[in-house]
Amino acid sequence: MLRTLNSYNLGGSNFSMILSDKRILEEIDKEHIIIEPFDRSCLGTNSYDVHLGKHLATYRDRVLDAKLHNEIVFFEIPKDGFILQPNTLYLGVTVEYTETHCHVPFLEGKSSTGRLGIDIHATAGKGDVGFCNTWTLEISCAQPVKIYAGMPIGQLIYFSVEGEIETFYNTKDNAKYNKPTTRPVESMMWKNVF
Repeated sequence: MLRTLNSYNLGGSNFSMILSDKRILEEIDKEHIIIEPFDRSCLGTNSYDVHLGKHLATYRDRVLDAKLHNEIVFFEIPKDGFILQPNTLYLGVTVEYTETHCHVPFLEGKSSTGRLGIDIHATAGKGDVGFCNTWTLEISCAQPVKIYAGMPIGQLIYFSVEGEIETFYNTKDNAKYNKPTTRPVESMMWKNVF
């Protein structure tokens, strides 16, 4: 596994750079990036489109407590779609399982999703080097909007990393979201000591 990563030097300053489409394909060939299933038509100029899985979840209780394990209720999006309602947090999941061994993955909403008033993450858009899983989405909406399983929901972009990685996410003993899943995962904040 690659341990030391290169940065780019622009005018004497080091910057982490976003990978281009060609570079993403090169990193997939090297198995530094894994996307399953992979569809070449989903590769943009410097991003990869991901799709909404069929499983959604909502929290059982309306009032959440950061120190408690807040339980969620799962349901499937019907074939004819599901209408999201404002003032409700929905947890979704990507169809795509990804692994990122040498880069920092970021998940962002697509502009078409945003123009429907859909946010796909509250704060958690960044993954860590070594993240190997599907992506749980923190979905909210500005007004009622119908969504469908399999629709494009976001895009992954990859940043190069400067320096050596000491601990990859998938090797951390205290990583809270390492267990592979095809369903959204609730907050594990309650596992922290505070």
